[in-house]
Amino acid sequence: MGFFTDAYDLFCIALVTRLLGRIYYTDPTKPDPGSLPPNVSAAVTGVALCGTLAGQLFFGWLGDKLGRKSVYGFTLILMVLCSIASGLSFGHTPKSVIGTLCFFRFWLGFGIGGDYPLSATIMSEYANKKTRGAFIAAVFAMQGFGILFGTIVALVVSGAFRNAYPAPADFMWRVILMFGTVPAALTYYWRMKMPETARYTALIARNTKQAAADMSKVLHKDIQEDEQVEREVIATGDTWGLFSKQFLRRHGLHLLATTSTWFLLDIAFYSQNLFQKDIFTKVGWIPAGRTMNAIEEVFRISRAQALIALCGTVPGYWFTVAFIDIIGRFWIQLMGFLMMTVFMIALAVPYEHWTEPAHHTGFLVMYGLTFFFANFGPNSTTFIVPAEIFPARLRSTCHGVSAAAGKAGAIIGAFGFLYSPGIGIRNSLFLLAGTNFLGMLMTLFVPEAKGKSLEEVSKENVGEEQA
Repeated sequence: MGFFTDAYDLFCIALVTRLLGRIYYTDPTKPDPGSLPPNVSAAVTGVALCGTLAGQLFFGWLGDKLGRKSVYGFTLILMVLCSIASGLSFGHTPKSVIGTLCFFRFWLGFGIGGDYPLSATIMSEYANKKTRGAFIAAVFAMQGFGILFGTIVALVVSGAFRNAYPAPADFMWRVILMFGTVPAALTYYWRMKMPETARYTALIARNTKQAAADMSKVLHKDIQEDEQVEREVIATGDTWGLFSKQFLRRHGLHLLATTSTWFLLDIAFYSQNLFQKDIFTKVGWIPAGRTMNAIEEVFRISRAQALIALCGTVPGYWFTVAFIDIIGRFWIQLMGFLMMTVFMIALAVPYEHWTEPAHHTGFLVMYGLTFFFANFGPNSTTFIVPAEIFPARLRSTCHGVSAAAGKAGAIIGAFGFLYSPGIGIRNSLFLLAGTNFLGMLMTLFVPEAKGKSLEEVSKENVGEEQA
């Protein structure tokens, strides 16, 4: 549910940016409805991503210091409060409304950032080695439902406002943004009931008694603490940190591989997601703004994005859940990057062909397929792998660093395309094909964790000679 909320909060902004432009930036002397100026649009879309990047680094590090569970509750409270606050405004001028929105969306992103490393680490430390990939993938797959839920909420809200027309459209975007509070608040109770992961308690806090007691609770059976294990845990505790020579030798290349692949993927994934509506307008799925009122426009954008989410995004995630422990992380990631490269080139080379009205459906099918292979591919695996291949005491930190690299890519995807409108959609597609191809090359350095225990994969507590 945490991830469901994260996706809802991060992506629902794309549904209301046009509405904000119409409400606050319309010039009555011009025939076309207003739109957000490029710098405002970049700030509104990108500010939450900047917050997320900071949150991933900070909470990732904190999760290894204070424990996964205690930090997990705090990120949730932050998300609930900022979700509500992002629908409120101090003042009614465009500047004050957008200023308030950006301020609270930054801190909302900060809370969401903490969810990435903590959710992945908690799930990987609880799951068994046979189905661990599917469990972590299922946590991440909720992102697909979050995106879909966002479009459904926007459809319902805009439908209700359309029926009550003339209703104040200014309330509409606030309702859509504040609705993210509901799923987050519902999960708080369960998050607080969950015990700390046994791997954290035993390997980092070095309290094997407590770890055995916690696992008894989770598995509903009596687990006795083994004195031999206790002695081993105390004797073999590695102490080297993230910036040590040992880390560089054992995991340096792994960290480079997880950060670079996530970075390259998110450039493509986020720019695709946040600019769907512009592509829909281009291929005629959404008519020009002047032909409909603001509420109708939100309705049309949500409907188009819901279709892409249903047909491309959601199935891709669940294909990963089904096949990850059969095919393995490495092959799914390699195949996903390859297919995304192929589809981007197939869209870009005959781009003129796709813009003709007769071929719009084909364009959207191809576009949907790039989403499918992003999710049945690197978008899922880049989240899973860093939660498995690093030692317990650096697991949350390394996942946070990898995820933050991804968000840096997302920020480039979101801001880069806003500030380079001159390059056009065709050249953007060529650029994205290039980043996907680079992602495929960097995947070659990613180790396979299928069917191995976390300790085996990370070579935790293995002496220097053996590592």
